[in-house]
Amino acid sequence: MMTSKNSCQFKYQTLFSKDGKQLMTATSQMTTSKHMMLATAFAGVLLTGCQSTSTNELINNTAYQTSTRSSDNRKSDQQEVARVRTSLAAQYIREKDLDTAQRQLEKAFIADSRYAPAYDMMGVLLQQEGSQRNLEKADEYFKKAISLDKDFEQANNNYGVYLSQMKRYSEAAEQFQIAGSALGYEGRIGALENLGRTYLQLGDRSAASKAFLRALDGNRNSIIAHIELVDLLLEQQRVPQAQRLYDETLVIVQRQGVSPRVLLQGIKLAAAQNNIPTRQRLAQQLLSAYPLSDEAKKLKTWLNNPEAPWK
Repeated sequence: MMTSKNSCQFKYQTLFSKDGKQLMTATSQMTTSKHMMLATAFAGVLLTGCQSTSTNELINNTAYQTSTRSSDNRKSDQQEVARVRTSLAAQYIREKDLDTAQRQLEKAFIADSRYAPAYDMMGVLLQQEGSQRNLEKADEYFKKAISLDKDFEQANNNYGVYLSQMKRYSEAAEQFQIAGSALGYEGRIGALENLGRTYLQLGDRSAASKAFLRALDGNRNSIIAHIELVDLLLEQQRVPQAQRLYDETLVIVQRQGVSPRVLLQGIKLAAAQNNIPTRQRLAQQLLSAYPLSDEAKKLKTWLNNPEAPWK
């Protein structure tokens, strides 16, 4: 059986909208080796592509079916066909061609009925289609992928995203904990960010803080961990620590532009430190650049009643 240590893993992650309010999920890029890992995201992590075989080559090359080859070689060939079919399915999912992706995965199952990434990809496909029937079916495909390869941590992460979508947060946290604890898994930081988000959904801010700190230990440039920890520190009125993390956040996001959430955090910090010029400058920037954002609405509410707590 091909494990995640030598199989092509599919990194299914979407960057969080507005600094990552959604959990990371599927259909982005693929990696070939677990030894190349720890290139995080959130990122959205950028991964190297797998070597692939064209569809025509697959159709025309039937050497793996001949009886003269050893059983091990035939198994290896079948596994390679499953890998390529799964890779093609990932591409079709990215292109929103879900029907063609489904047909590719069915061919992957025919080639190798025990190829874990194909089951994981089918779970992602059904999850993306989104109907109640397919959402229910996706659960079994994720479970099958995990049962076939206990070391395929990407399936744990993807299953966690699915469980979060279904609001099964306690179960999701278990899956993210597995993926986030797997040293060498290149998506580990993303899984820890997902874990922290899930603990926030569960109302466990202490556990969320620990998960985000673990993400920072693994990648000091984790934007999501920075932003979430700034809010958590502000809640605890630990302003100096929040300010230090906020300053780091500005350095990290300087090329991407400052989001409404980061601007609002700066306003809160300036208000907490009675820094009126900075507060006014950031407030003007938020209201001008993002007048319809939730953060702008919160700012307007607070400006009408500065003595009230932030909500």
